[in-house]
Amino acid sequence: MRLYRFGPEGFFVATDAEGAPRVLHSDPFEDRPGGWRLGRRVDFETAALLAPVVPGKIVGIGRNYVEHALELDNPVPAEPVLFLKSPSSVVGPRAPIVLPPESDRVEYEGEVAVVLRQTLRRASHEQVRAAILGLTCACDVTARDLQKRDPTFARAKSFDTFCPLGPAIDVEPDLDAFTVITRVNGEERQRGRAEQMSFGILDLLVYTSRMMTLEAGDVVLTGTPAGVGRLEAGDLLEIEVSGVGVLENPVEAWQGG
Repeated sequence: MRLYRFGPEGFFVATDAEGAPRVLHSDPFEDRPGGWRLGRRVDFETAALLAPVVPGKIVGIGRNYVEHALELDNPVPAEPVLFLKSPSSVVGPRAPIVLPPESDRVEYEGEVAVVLRQTLRRASHEQVRAAILGLTCACDVTARDLQKRDPTFARAKSFDTFCPLGPAIDVEPDLDAFTVITRVNGEERQRGRAEQMSFGILDLLVYTSRMMTLEAGDVVLTGTPAGVGRLEAGDLLEIEVSGVGVLENPVEAWQGG
């Protein structure tokens, strides 16, 4: 089952047993998918698709794939590396990624994102599993030149449009068996699997919940596989996660204003 969000009202839509999208009359953060009440069908062709969640905070995980750490000449961490990304960086499917004038090298990082449905604070593995709403596609867009200059990641990661999310949330995911693929202009650039992660999803959330309280709607980016690279104006970026679908975003140059 997949969960979508449409505008301009930002209402939720869930797929039924036949895969048809229907208006959701339940609260996805309060009610379990098995008990969701579905209404009329929605025409995907005429509805504006939004990012599937509006997070209160976005937690990123650095260097969670060994080969990615090595390609950046960074050590493989002994414990998860956490950073925060501004919630104002979120955009939805088909929204442009805008290259800011402050950076000369903006790069893609295709990732699997976890969306939470409940608060987590110093949680156990069992509590974490119960608190996960599902998985979605994400791109942790990064101004690599600024990241290398700054002592923290905040500026390099938080420009407007630097966190595309979507197109849907897979609310019945297999947390131990997924694939994430990044394509630029149709060419595959990244491919990662769950078993290649240094720290799995449950371990990441247990660890993160000890450092900060995670709340319903928060998003945790689980790290990117090897193959990161530069984005140019005119590119079409695609992030695909098994069970979720394909997130598409064009890349545009800064126009001022």
